[in-house]
Amino acid sequence: MTRGNQRELARAKNMKKTVRKSAAEQESNKGLSLEQRKARDAERMREKQLKKQQEQQEKVKQGTR
Repeated sequence: MTRGNQRELARAKNMKKTVRKSAAEQESNKGLSLEQRKARDAERMREKQLKKQQEQQEKVKQGTR
């Protein structure tokens, strides 16, 4: 059973993924330390959770689930 060039294509695809910039080098993270990024991300998640809770409360008030 031969695999043809499937293995080589998979390796090339994986290399493209590993060459991408790390999280610290991405444009949105430039100039921020790890702690600053964590704090920013945590704040965004809290905002998302609060928004989701408010939407669920509105659905309950409307009587639809």
